[in-house]
Amino acid sequence: MPHDTTERFGTVKNYVDGEWVAPGADGQNVVNPATGNALGYVGFSTGEDVDAAVEAGLAAFEDWRETPVEARIQPLFELKRLLEEHLDELTETLVREHGKTMGEARGELRRGIENVEVACGIPTLMQAGHVQHAAPDIDETAVREPLGVFAAVTPFNFPGMIPLWFLPYAVATGNSFILKPSERDPLVTQRLFELIDEARFPDGVVQLVNGSVDTVDALLQHPDVAGISFVGSTPVAKHVYEKAAAHGKRVQAQGGAKNHVVVSATADLEFAAEKTVSSALACSGERCLANDVVLVEESVYEEFVDLLAAETEKQVVGDGLDPETTVGPLITPEHEERVREYVETGLEEGAELVVDGRDVGRDGEGNFLGPCLFRDVTPEMTICQEEIFGPVLGAMAVESVAEGIEVMNRSDFGNAASLFTESGSEARQFRHRAEAGNLAVNAGTAAPMAFFHFGGQKDSFFGDLHAQAEDVVRFYTDETVYIERWPNA
Repeated sequence: MPHDTTERFGTVKNYVDGEWVAPGADGQNVVNPATGNALGYVGFSTGEDVDAAVEAGLAAFEDWRETPVEARIQPLFELKRLLEEHLDELTETLVREHGKTMGEARGELRRGIENVEVACGIPTLMQAGHVQHAAPDIDETAVREPLGVFAAVTPFNFPGMIPLWFLPYAVATGNSFILKPSERDPLVTQRLFELIDEARFPDGVVQLVNGSVDTVDALLQHPDVAGISFVGSTPVAKHVYEKAAAHGKRVQAQGGAKNHVVVSATADLEFAAEKTVSSALACSGERCLANDVVLVEESVYEEFVDLLAAETEKQVVGDGLDPETTVGPLITPEHEERVREYVETGLEEGAELVVDGRDVGRDGEGNFLGPCLFRDVTPEMTICQEEIFGPVLGAMAVESVAEGIEVMNRSDFGNAASLFTESGSEARQFRHRAEAGNLAVNAGTAAPMAFFHFGGQKDSFFGDLHAQAEDVVRFYTDETVYIERWPNA
């Protein structure tokens, strides 16, 4: 049962068939990571809860798929308006339950709203193709059709944005949709669904089931779920991919990352240092686009490490509600301890800790760790191979941009990478040789806009079709080819 709280948001419920209902199993408190205070309580959904949502989704699908596409996007237009109207409220809720800064939270929600905007263009995005005279007296047309009930399992680090990578496109294409958000920070998601309810989607078209591992497995195994979208760690992404595929489902599973920045001797070094530190430390490093290894041409290595250190030391650690804060808390005490262990491992393996943030947060409440900057890391070190998901950045000298690309390509992951250069030749080399799904030149974070898909390669992605834009439209539809012949025409 819920414990006493000092910052109560209440009890989080499921949203099933247009009604708010309590999940059937006990759950856990939702905790403010900056204070340690409980904000609310979330129960976990049982198999019966999932069955009820899928059954309602199937019933709604029969009418929804026949609804004209222009009518299907009207609730999305209304949802966009409501999200804009309640942006400040959503931002503050997100900061309280996750810990990121106000600017980061607002930026996350803006990216989510962009996906709603793009999905409103589904009358165009859903078009397939038509060829007259494909053969003698034959015209041929491809038609995209919805498939049924889809589900998404989304992570704690972007609880406002990542559900909107999927939800708007699923329903705009004529499917019904079930969201299983992270149990760590479900409050902003519940508020999102209150706005969805206000936007007047038909009952059963969009639903929310809260829970943990058992809830996810119930969705993966359910015979009437057509497909699953997932974002999270690589081991869980592999599990989701394998189990969903074994049960005959479409699946897209975004995994973990180990992203790199390559810095050329030709780069604007001050700009590159600022953007590198921002990329590594934004959201306290708890994001799959964090570039936490920087590979620097050796001729400018010493100068660049000094710039990194100066930029890192400027960061202000604190509660995200404080406008001065640039680095907020980590999501749980257990995760904070795990990141601290990575710092210790870096020291044990021989890297030099230039900026040491370990003393931050030791004497107060909240899950705080100050930014940590290592120099002279090597590719064999644990902190260069494994995803840390915390405010830790490592620097390494390389002979050239070509060697930097070679080092980053050894990683098992392939989510994102950035290059800082003033050389078009180096940029072209990076574009053609870097093995990552999201690449940026002279930008710290390779975050695609909503009208491009969110890439990922190697152990960073399992599946064929990615989130956002045309890829996810194809994921949520199947193409029927219609062949028409009128011999006497």
